[in-house]
Amino acid sequence: MPLGPIFVSVEGKTLTPGDQKILSHDLVGGVVLFSRNYENKDQLRLLIKSIKSLRSPDLLISVDQEGGRIQRFISGFYPIPSMRSLGNLYDQSCKDGMQATCIAAEILGLELLEVGVDFSFVPVLDIDHGVSEVIGSRSFHSDPKVVDCLGEQFYEGLQKAGMNCVAKHFPGHGGVREDSHQKTPVDNREMNAIIEDLQPYKTLIKKGLSGIMTAHVRYPLVDDQIATFSHYWLRECLQKQLHFNGIIFSDDLMMKGTDFITSIPKKALLSFAAGCDFVLICNSPETVNQCLSELHFAKDKFANLERKIQHLIPFHQGQRQAKYLQEIKTKLNRLLDSLK
Repeated sequence: MPLGPIFVSVEGKTLTPGDQKILSHDLVGGVVLFSRNYENKDQLRLLIKSIKSLRSPDLLISVDQEGGRIQRFISGFYPIPSMRSLGNLYDQSCKDGMQATCIAAEILGLELLEVGVDFSFVPVLDIDHGVSEVIGSRSFHSDPKVVDCLGEQFYEGLQKAGMNCVAKHFPGHGGVREDSHQKTPVDNREMNAIIEDLQPYKTLIKKGLSGIMTAHVRYPLVDDQIATFSHYWLRECLQKQLHFNGIIFSDDLMMKGTDFITSIPKKALLSFAAGCDFVLICNSPETVNQCLSELHFAKDKFANLERKIQHLIPFHQGQRQAKYLQEIKTKLNRLLDSLK
């Protein structure tokens, strides 16, 4: 059964019958894991194994494991520093900041791959324009050139680990005060001001970036729709102008930033029409079941999805020894200890 275009969450640390029913539906393509799904590494491995046993090809397993305050798995995992900490280190020493960022990403990738996670929604490429609390320390820096540089180093570190990634939040969430989890942010900048937010994406697209997640932000001087529902931002800007041919993910459609549309199935349809390959519908099994029963597509609607999905599958460079992982953790600790 081919994988479908919807990513969902599961309820707890083991699969319920309800989870199994949802995950077996042909419109489901992957799972986003949360803190509630994690107790320890052995339990997580078993959970992921049980998810992947349900389908062939395997459902994709993802997580928001960014570093700093956004880490779903904590106990037993290395505490990845916030991206802002890495940016601060860069301010002290460009060389140390770049090296630490690359190592942090490699550690993140190696630890996730070791338990069976396929990819994380990283790096955060939002520029910190000094107004967004929800982005804040998740951003590398307020200088677009530094975000561009460290975003590239983070990508390179994940590549060393053998992991692909999904960068976010396109075209940029750092210029708005509102949190799209709670309301629809409006960025009133003109396009010539937003262009600097796009540079980190341009760099990683040239590197072969696998995926990009959209922002539930409206930019009314550019387009009336939020980026997730915007043909201009996804088809014209991202695919045509920036030459991105990877996978486009919506951010979670359960977020209130999309609630000017009341129907989740309609949100999904708008996302697909705009250019999204996958949509996230998390933390509401009832809503997922509603979508699965109401959404119907022609058999060839997602014909290109199987080819694109290959961009997200890890390309393991061979199992790294525990000794190597400990060595790079020690190296990163030394670099971070120099942060004043």
